[in-house]
Amino acid sequence: MNDTTTTTRKSATTVPESIPNGPGAAAILAAGIGCATFGILALAGDAFPTVSNLLNFYKPSGALSGVSTVAVAVWLVAWFFLSRSWATKTVALAKINVVSFILLAIGVLLTFPPVMDLIQGK
Repeated sequence: MNDTTTTTRKSATTVPESIPNGPGAAAILAAGIGCATFGILALAGDAFPTVSNLLNFYKPSGALSGVSTVAVAVWLVAWFFLSRSWATKTVALAKINVVSFILLAIGVLLTFPPVMDLIQGK
């Protein structure tokens, strides 16, 4: 009787062989895309007066209001489409992480004033 109970417990706790990691990977990559967008728009808003005027959604904060709003919108759109595309897929998470960290680094560097000044030749 003990052998049957043990066998039943083992089969009841069986874990599926593969859980799709696509939705999680989509969130990670979308965050990287949003960060890079923020950095690129911050640089563009600082370098070009026309872009700065376009991104000036709220005068007291200047172009930063548009930079942050557009970057969040890009992040949400990227997350939506990537999560739909990868909903049931297993993707190479290591590669997604590397690309995401590169995008994050781009975003951070492009918002760092000495780097922005160097790129603009100031």
